[in-house]
Amino acid sequence: MNKKSFGSRLIAAPYLVWSAIFIVVPLIIMFYFALTDQNGVFTLANLASLGLYKKAFGISILYAAVATVITLLLAYPMAYFMTRLSISSQRMLFMIVMIPMWMNFLIRTYSWITILANTGLINTFLTKLGLKPLQLINTPGAVILGMVYDFIPYMILPIYSVMSKLDKSLLEAAEDLGSDSFGKLRRVILPLTKPGVISGITMVFVPSVSTFYISQKLGGNKTMLIGDAIEYLFNLGPSYYNVASALSLVLMLMILVCLFIMNRFTDDEGGGVLM
Repeated sequence: MNKKSFGSRLIAAPYLVWSAIFIVVPLIIMFYFALTDQNGVFTLANLASLGLYKKAFGISILYAAVATVITLLLAYPMAYFMTRLSISSQRMLFMIVMIPMWMNFLIRTYSWITILANTGLINTFLTKLGLKPLQLINTPGAVILGMVYDFIPYMILPIYSVMSKLDKSLLEAAEDLGSDSFGKLRRVILPLTKPGVISGITMVFVPSVSTFYISQKLGGNKTMLIGDAIEYLFNLGPSYYNVASALSLVLMLMILVCLFIMNRFTDDEGGGVLM
């Protein structure tokens, strides 16, 4: 037992060192800057000044919530459709869903600029039809579209994973008891796939609420999310590190609260992802 215990600790050592250097240490630094002033003296003034950024927090939560709902509405029927296909077809669609995740995040976002720009593919097509070009780029809709596109695989995969393991005999039993398609969906499929749905919501909402690159490229200067505010303050120099760290601290606590609430729905059920 002692040899096995020592071997397990030895194998886990690189992971523990990695976690300490790249997770624990940055968190300690963030807490330090958030709770001190430029002279290193403890203060809560940084947290008190966060009221100036309440609009950015509100917009971030709103956009992330809208993007998560849209993603769920698109991903759930997609996952269900995948499970109805043959195994080979499921593998093909699974690969199609996965391929965008293998591409660089920046490239995927830039691709939407070429599509939505005033001289992009859509407006060029409308112009050739004799129609007036639309203002698609630098709008809230473009930001939400970018979030949906970039994060929809994180919604499809956990739902598909849970849905593909459903016992088909339960659906047959529901049919024998007189349930129609909607009844099977409401009484059998939705309750049994709830862990996958909650996991998908978590995996989409968390990166959406903290993103900044999508809003910068697709929203222009008209959209300021909390991630944009944090990056902007850090770029201003060391004088603003304390306030930026305080924003990061509040955002992290907000995300932890969301994760805690989400995991309450997946307690004692398969499919929970976090914590």
